[in-house]
Amino acid sequence: MNTLRTTLKNGFRDQYFISETYRRFVLRRALQQVTPSTGRELTATTVENLIYGWGNHPWSAKQEFIQAMVQAAWQVQGPILDCGSGLSTLLLGVVAQQTGQRVWSLENNPFWANKVREALARYRIDNVDICLAELRNHKSYSWYAAPKDRMPTNFALVVCDGPPGHTFGGRYGLLPEMRAHFKPGCIILLDDAERSGEQEVLIRWSRELGNQAAKLGSVKAYGRLMIPGTSMPAARSA
Repeated sequence: MNTLRTTLKNGFRDQYFISETYRRFVLRRALQQVTPSTGRELTATTVENLIYGWGNHPWSAKQEFIQAMVQAAWQVQGPILDCGSGLSTLLLGVVAQQTGQRVWSLENNPFWANKVREALARYRIDNVDICLAELRNHKSYSWYAAPKDRMPTNFALVVCDGPPGHTFGGRYGLLPEMRAHFKPGCIILLDDAERSGEQEVLIRWSRELGNQAAKLGSVKAYGRLMIPGTSMPAARSA
């Protein structure tokens, strides 16, 4: 019986390593497709391989959001802020590496931050700063304790897929806490806009910025909002 258990255990372990090795191979090949020569819109197959290769299916960004994120990353001129690390971090890093930009990623989970750091090193993406930042409570929301003293003040793109949806105040804290770091015309992409919490966040951001947010995506909704093109005072804290 012990021999059988050992054989099964070793078999499962070997199967896991084979599966993990294959996933990494698929992800590496898919990341290599993210180039100007392939166009700014990734093929459906490439996006599927990116999601499969990363392996975080239930929580990973979906195709329409990935397409919007990658297209915006090619277009903007300036650093990129990534809220919630993961596949988005790798993709933004790959694009920004080719456009000469830098990515700053906020992450509150130490395990996940290390996982993303390892992936960045594995795929030789060296223009991303992973900022391990605990969630800090404010009056009516929680937000990452970002190292704002060393972060850029001219972010051109924000990809907001964090913190987790159950966080106090949801993702609202992005605007009051980071507004001073966004340049005019900065694009904000908010994932999970089919959820009531994210919809409320979009309404509040739109009201405080005086700019209408768009709810996009036919399969899984996401939001798109732009910082007004002329200088404005930072949004007030809630």
